[in-house]
Amino acid sequence: MSGFSPELIDYLEGKISFEEFERRREERKSREKDGDNASAEENTEDVEAPSSSKKASGKSQQEDETDGETSDGVSKSVHRVFASMLGENEEEEEDEEEEEEEEEETTEQPTAGDVFVLEMVLNRETKKMMKAIIVVSQEKRPRSKLPRALRGLMGEANIRFARGEREEAILMCMEIIRQAPLAHEPFSTLAMIYEDQGDMEKSLQFELIAAHLNPSDTEEWVRLAEMSLEQDNIKQAVFCYTKALKYDATNVRYLWERSSLYEQLGEHKLAMDGYRRILNLLSPSDGERFMQLARDMAKSYYEANDVTSAIDIVEEAFTKHQSLVSMEDINIAAELYISSKQYDKALAVITDFAGIVLEKKLPEKSPTEEKKDTGTGVETEESQEAATEDQSHPVAESSAAAVEKVTCCIPEGVPIDITVKLMVCLVHLNILEPLSPLLTTLVEQNPEEMGDLYLDVAEAFLDVGEYNSALPLLSSLVCSERYNLAVVWLRHAECLKALGHMERAAESYAKVVDLAPLHLDARISLSTLQQQLGRPEKALEALEPMYDPDTLAQDANAAQQELKLLLHRSTLLYSQGKMYGYIDTLLTMLAMLLKVAMSRAQVCLISSSKSGERHLYLIKVSRDKISDNDDQETANCDAKAIFAVLTSVLTKDDWWNLLLKAIYSLCDLSRYNEAELLVDSSLEYYSFYDDRQKRKELEYFGLSAAILDKNFRKAYNYIRIMVMENVNKPQLWNIFNQVTMQSQDVRHHRFCLRLMLKNPDNHALCVLNGHNAFVSGSFKHALGQYVQAFRANPDEPLYSLCIGLTFIHMASQKYLLKRHALVVQGFSFLHRYLDLRGPCQESFYNLGRGLHQLGLLHLAIHYYQKVLELPPLALEGIETDQTDLRRDAAFNLSLIYQSSGNRRLAQKMLYTYAVV
Repeated sequence: MSGFSPELIDYLEGKISFEEFERRREERKSREKDGDNASAEENTEDVEAPSSSKKASGKSQQEDETDGETSDGVSKSVHRVFASMLGENEEEEEDEEEEEEEEEETTEQPTAGDVFVLEMVLNRETKKMMKAIIVVSQEKRPRSKLPRALRGLMGEANIRFARGEREEAILMCMEIIRQAPLAHEPFSTLAMIYEDQGDMEKSLQFELIAAHLNPSDTEEWVRLAEMSLEQDNIKQAVFCYTKALKYDATNVRYLWERSSLYEQLGEHKLAMDGYRRILNLLSPSDGERFMQLARDMAKSYYEANDVTSAIDIVEEAFTKHQSLVSMEDINIAAELYISSKQYDKALAVITDFAGIVLEKKLPEKSPTEEKKDTGTGVETEESQEAATEDQSHPVAESSAAAVEKVTCCIPEGVPIDITVKLMVCLVHLNILEPLSPLLTTLVEQNPEEMGDLYLDVAEAFLDVGEYNSALPLLSSLVCSERYNLAVVWLRHAECLKALGHMERAAESYAKVVDLAPLHLDARISLSTLQQQLGRPEKALEALEPMYDPDTLAQDANAAQQELKLLLHRSTLLYSQGKMYGYIDTLLTMLAMLLKVAMSRAQVCLISSSKSGERHLYLIKVSRDKISDNDDQETANCDAKAIFAVLTSVLTKDDWWNLLLKAIYSLCDLSRYNEAELLVDSSLEYYSFYDDRQKRKELEYFGLSAAILDKNFRKAYNYIRIMVMENVNKPQLWNIFNQVTMQSQDVRHHRFCLRLMLKNPDNHALCVLNGHNAFVSGSFKHALGQYVQAFRANPDEPLYSLCIGLTFIHMASQKYLLKRHALVVQGFSFLHRYLDLRGPCQESFYNLGRGLHQLGLLHLAIHYYQKVLELPPLALEGIETDQTDLRRDAAFNLSLIYQSSGNRRLAQKMLYTYAVV
């Protein structure tokens, strides 16, 4: 097997198909050919290289004459070329050349003149032989590539096969293949052997190789195609027919068979191309066959929605064989033109080939009009010619129809289908005069049998706005049993709606929804009509969900339809003020888009009746309740397909607006926790997260929802990131301070200290670190932070107040050496604070509170009483009741009076200022 090519071995072992075998073989042959060309170029360069001396050139010339030329001075290669063209035995020619070379060695060398004359004669003979070879090669079978030495062995193998000695015959054929792999005879014999053994698959393999080595045998390729079809290998059969057509391109039978196989494989374009070649090959005498094939091709093109190609085929058939056009052909052509809205061409086909005549007649004139016409003058030649042209073209402008009357004459035998198509064309071309008798003819037909024709004419009337003419036809159809269909009811409803019969139109739309529950347009139209008729509940009922959640998760088209329905339903619910139902639709739509994101955020949409009615709610679920990884990957793949469909219905900005509406609506209903979860899911959605502006806005929404939900721990996570990115925004630090005050958590202390190291000049951080140290009892550290802030802005009353309170708290400690100095410094800063802040409830209360803490009660009473005398501050956006400190001052006074034993005065203070 060493002589076998690797692709042949792979094919015989069944590793590759025959097409792959041929491709590899062609590639190998091209590589070998490129290698031979390269070696030939190198040899040419060696021969053309100039000699270095006269002696060397004479020696090389003598060697070339001895080795490469025959006795007549012509090179052996020339002789071999002519011998191969004439089909002579190459081996005998080589033997003769060797004998002539031996004789040449003993004789004298010819002169240059003899060689020149001989070459001239040889050129003339060459031209004659080339002409003869071209003629003979067309009739002569291709010469066998089996060497003479192996022909005997090939015959012996055939004899062994005939005797029944199959094994020996197989071995002989294999040996021949090893020595002559390009000969087709051993492969053919092996194919016959395996066919005799019943191994049809292996027989077909060897037959294919034999046919490949002898490709001009078209009958063999056809036989192989039939064998491939017996084994249900249609692709291989197509390949065989293609090979046969390569050497017999005009064979109609081969083209027909291959085109039929292409149709079985679903290759519609290739099949039609083959049929087109057949049409071009058919002679004019094969008109019936041409028309039948053109008819079938037009139908195939029409089914494949390629109306343009179908029209081209029909026009070619009508042009070449006008006399063979049948009523079926007219019907097909008219149908194609109507489907492409070429009504004028459809009408021309019907009138030209069906015998239908359309004429224009001038209306009869009264005697007075005739006298006026006579007195006016005589028509010129040009006007007479124009009138003649108008009569010859009855389907001219629609404006002429207002003056002239069009009549239609239909001969007997014309099918009702063509008559209906004529009516459709007349309706679209606004030629309505001849329709009355045609409509009478149509109405006489039974709608149970001709319902499709009724519908065609009715739809034509609907297209041009003739609703009164369409309504009787549609009413006949909806009353029938066979055509009581959803599409007919839909047309009936549209017609009634256009005519203003809203009640009946709503009934027809309801019938459509009953017959076709998944028809979206019918549901939307029915809902709109019910809303107009003052039936909001029925309007909502028409927009009930069409699909279950499992179908929506797998079917992209169903998700698209459901989304459109939910959009209309949400608009209707919002207009009716049903906010819970409105939120349900919004959450359903967003869950379709954010399905994967909600899974990552561990958020789930559930249905519950905790508010008395069943509605949808967002809840947080644990990780173990999320689906497995395999199911999740499948869901992600489905979600990608559904996402592509959803984004085609609504743009990215539309989805964003839908999300904002959902967040606002949830907050309006105090469902802050669900608003948080919706924000979390949206932040897991890459399309929103990658947009920096939308991501920041979502973070602000999440912060607001968390604060409103009193989830300060989660609010801290939002505000922490915000202040890191915007350190110099006072509004964020105010929110940060509110969140940390409410959270009762101290983890923000270290965060502020670390951030202070990166931003040492930030006043807000400086004050916050002072507050944190003050609350923790580190008064010296707090004092350092306050002093730093005071030095940066000494006119700020807050910093003086903080420093004064820090000194007072330090003076209130138990073990101190310089308590007096701390008290003096504390009150000096408090008085500075009083000067900067001015006399008001706040300043007097803070000063009295400091004195109260140190036990200087008589002084504290003085300042508390001043608080009671002053009115509260009026601040914009804050009610005065919230800034009024008189209740606090009165309560502290009551404590002082109670500690001194004056209970009546303490009670009076409480009754006067602290009673709600």
